[in-house]
Amino acid sequence: MAIRDYLCRVAAEITDHSLTNIETKEQWLQERSKRYQQYLEMQGILDFPPKEERTPLNVTVTGVVKRDDVTIEKLYYEALPQLYVTANLYIPNNLKEPAPAVLYVCGHSTTQKVHYQPHPRRWAQLGFVSLIVDTIQRGEIKGYHHGCYRYGQFQWYSRGYTPGGTELWNAIRGVDLLQEREEVDPDRIGITGISGGGAVSWWTAAADERLKVVAPVCGTGTVKAHVRDRTWDGHCDCMMFINTYGQDLADCGALIAPRPLMVASADRDGIYSIASIRETFRKIEKIYDLYGTGDDCQLVETPGGHSYHRISRTRIFSFFMKHLMGRDVPPESIEDVGEEIESETTLKVFVGGIPSDERTSIIQDSFIPLAGMPVAPGNNGEWDVEAERSRLAEILREKSFGHFPRDPCDLDVQTELESMSGQTKLARLAFTSEQDWRLHAKLVRPVASQEKESPVLIFLDSPGGERWEFEGFTSNFTSSWIRMAVQCRGVHETSWGPDLQWHIRRNAAITGRTIASMRVYDTLRAIELARDLPGVDPNRIALAGRGQMAVVALYAALLDGNLESVILEQPPATQNAPSQPDGTGDAIEILNCLRFTDLPYVAGLLFPADLVFIGHRPESYRWAEELYHRLGGRVVHVKQLADYLPAGQSM
Repeated sequence: MAIRDYLCRVAAEITDHSLTNIETKEQWLQERSKRYQQYLEMQGILDFPPKEERTPLNVTVTGVVKRDDVTIEKLYYEALPQLYVTANLYIPNNLKEPAPAVLYVCGHSTTQKVHYQPHPRRWAQLGFVSLIVDTIQRGEIKGYHHGCYRYGQFQWYSRGYTPGGTELWNAIRGVDLLQEREEVDPDRIGITGISGGGAVSWWTAAADERLKVVAPVCGTGTVKAHVRDRTWDGHCDCMMFINTYGQDLADCGALIAPRPLMVASADRDGIYSIASIRETFRKIEKIYDLYGTGDDCQLVETPGGHSYHRISRTRIFSFFMKHLMGRDVPPESIEDVGEEIESETTLKVFVGGIPSDERTSIIQDSFIPLAGMPVAPGNNGEWDVEAERSRLAEILREKSFGHFPRDPCDLDVQTELESMSGQTKLARLAFTSEQDWRLHAKLVRPVASQEKESPVLIFLDSPGGERWEFEGFTSNFTSSWIRMAVQCRGVHETSWGPDLQWHIRRNAAITGRTIASMRVYDTLRAIELARDLPGVDPNRIALAGRGQMAVVALYAALLDGNLESVILEQPPATQNAPSQPDGTGDAIEILNCLRFTDLPYVAGLLFPADLVFIGHRPESYRWAEELYHRLGGRVVHVKQLADYLPAGQSM
């Protein structure tokens, strides 16, 4: 099967199944709490503190601009310590009582609060206090949204990091700021923005019930359409959560119900098809109908491309005035936004320079806490490695490998070709690892009959590997072992070109997968195949991989938990490492894995299997080797596989 066809199928399954099991309000209320927790987790803020325990905002006003209609405060706050967020606060002049407020979240304009200033200014002219906040990517402190999109930082997936989660948290703290202002009625706050700001409007309203009215603009679509139409290729990394649980935007949007929601989108948007916008809206509208508040869930379609329109702006103004002010004002009677008035210099917050202790530009390195290497047991210490391995495997099956089919298909093993070469039997096998994925394996076994069942060495062919890679790797290895070369998806017959690699890595991630995690599943099915072969000792399986396939071997061995040997050649030192900006290079990312483990820790937990290193062993694996020595395990260093003598094997 072609990888594009596969990703389109699984993406469609995500969208088509979104919210389909919800038929009653009672069902939804039973589901909502779990879904809310999952949503916060996928954004990376599940363990962030509630309002009363959050760090101080340390709001600093650096200047005030007074105009006839509004007063503009230039300020910054700390969403986390040293995570500085620059913003402008637009306050209507001559307020006599606390007013409703609008949090305006910016899209990907290069000048952020300068470019979008007509919006908060118009909100203030209509009687709202409006806070417009810069993003970490294009604010006054330049951070990163485009880690995977532009810079090859695919380890973000392994870290469970999305810049959308940072923008979500910054916006939540923006709500905290508004609630602390005496000019603001803390119970009447809404949120809106376009494009990236449309996404953050979805993200924040789903997470924070203090937001009473929501209007995402040009930020709505489905996973199905993104993959099928390749619109995801044009999207920033902030536009999707880490899809651990295989959810769609509608699942996020349903968390907003029954609060008033207006979805505004253009009908010729190049990165959001109008069909996907309507599909998302219909799914969310169904949840509103269960609450009996269908009239509070509205869709506004405007002509043109990815942009605002007078229709969308005035409809949103009217919607917010109704639900935050209690005023019914027809959209057509509301004056549209004006032009940019204030210069970038006038609205600049850091007039004296950027704080030297800022970590906004590197927040991706600390926003998600990573698992550290645990303290290994001492020489006399006891550690239940099997229990720890089972614990970690269970976590990873949920958080990193949740896409594994719950009901595996039949392997349907077929022998396509048999031959002989000297004293060796050769066979080409075909098997189905997952629906539509027909893979191949090469089997090599001695002709001489064995009085007992034989062990099997499984070698994972490398993507882009040499034609005779398997033969060269296993040459002169003990002839008493059966040898099997496995072609996981993306290798040899199912391979894809390097020009497609960037697309696959990003699109797989929004379906809850990665290239490596799909290959881990293929490897587990290959191990299953090997154990069922006639003449095989099912308890004596060795697994070998080199380079990026060593990562696949490590995780497959951990999940299997019953291998005799794991053989690694040139294993990466860590999964917390970048790749190439164009997507080429080793595809070793696995969703969320670094929150719980890293490669050396996985290697250590493979005890009591032999841990074999061919050639150079990265220094990071010293921890695993020391753990093995303390537990009485066997670590072997060889120059080539032929030098490895399995336990109980004589020369």
